[in-house]
Amino acid sequence: MKRINNSVIALSLFTGIISANAQEKKQLSLDEAVQLGIRNSKNLKIDAAKIEEATADLLEAKNKQLPDFKLSGQYMRLTNAKVDLKFLGESGSGGGGEMAAPKSVFLGQANLSMPLYSGGRIRYGIESAKYLVEASKLSTENDKIAIAYNVAQAYNNLFKANQAIKVLQENLVASEKRDETFLKMENNGLIARNDRLKANLQTSDIELQLLEAKNNYNIANINMDLLLGIPETTELEVDPNYIDEIQDTKPVDYYLNEAQQNRKDLQALSQQRKAAQLGSKAAKAENYPTVALTGGYIAADAPKFLTIYNAVNVGVGIQYNLANLWKQNSSLRQSQAREKQLEATNELLNDNIKLDVNREYQNTDYSKQRIAVFEKSATQANENYRITKNKFDNGLATMTELLDADAAQISANVGVINAKADAALAYRKLLQTTGTLTIK
Repeated sequence: MKRINNSVIALSLFTGIISANAQEKKQLSLDEAVQLGIRNSKNLKIDAAKIEEATADLLEAKNKQLPDFKLSGQYMRLTNAKVDLKFLGESGSGGGGEMAAPKSVFLGQANLSMPLYSGGRIRYGIESAKYLVEASKLSTENDKIAIAYNVAQAYNNLFKANQAIKVLQENLVASEKRDETFLKMENNGLIARNDRLKANLQTSDIELQLLEAKNNYNIANINMDLLLGIPETTELEVDPNYIDEIQDTKPVDYYLNEAQQNRKDLQALSQQRKAAQLGSKAAKAENYPTVALTGGYIAADAPKFLTIYNAVNVGVGIQYNLANLWKQNSSLRQSQAREKQLEATNELLNDNIKLDVNREYQNTDYSKQRIAVFEKSATQANENYRITKNKFDNGLATMTELLDADAAQISANVGVINAKADAALAYRKLLQTTGTLTIK
């Protein structure tokens, strides 16, 4: 029997070690969480690929100003070819003999083309591509700020759930001790059984609230793990000083000016508009001819018939599509329509920025006022419970009044914590709308 007990103890210890390893704990500040979220963001990986694509488009635009150099070679097998060169004589051989009949021909060429003038299409294309690369980078910065706020929002939910658990656990311990006291009082005939059962019901209600808070915490924890790109079995410990980061706000005009200067999406749109303007200029340039410096080399060999080498040519080529004289420039119309779309988008974005900043400014002010109200309510609820408890101990208050006062006290204390956390998050939302949310 002793050997069996030892085996059971060893197995229990082993199981405990496995459970401890499976649930890794990680203490995390908000700044650390933001860094992790940005580092492992799937959206930012997509943005990085878009920047690479825009950079490749810029490289393609730059390549158009470089010369093209092409080499080609052909080997052709001929069947019953008859070649009659009139300038050699009437019969082609110059002496009345048979005509030449080469069996194969080899032809080699080298062609060089250097653009000299294209109406500005190449230059506009390069400048436009540069603006689009910059727009992609600014869009990425804007996404980083959005991710930083999303992480802060998830961190806020985790903090609130964690703090609610702490408050409810403290109240559950106090309620269970009170149940023990009331049971003794019932046994001594000091209170009725019905009153003791009301207290037990209150304890059960706190247990349910605690279960709900733990469930909310677990969901928030998994959501946070996935958002940060870490194993979803990681149990996160939040910084208890998170709610102390609330700062005083400045006048709303300050934040409106900050948004105009720092919003990355507004800056990205500005770059896109510049690129569209250059696109219109490039489309107009299609009505102009193109001029290029050309050069080449030709070598040919038809055995027993013809050999050519050192046939070098240099010249200037001009190309102009006469159809431009009667065809409408559809590329120009498309580019001009794109400019109008971006101009309207810019106006709409500015209106939305004004609305966002004003709304979040009001929400921030409202959230701070809520803190004062909740703190006042908590002070009143705590004092009310103290007074009601004294009255109950002296037989001047009912059990129902005592339990109601206790429930109000719990609700008010949780409300203070939630109000402070919401105020901290509201201020971060305000900073996001101005484009100044700090990413350390």
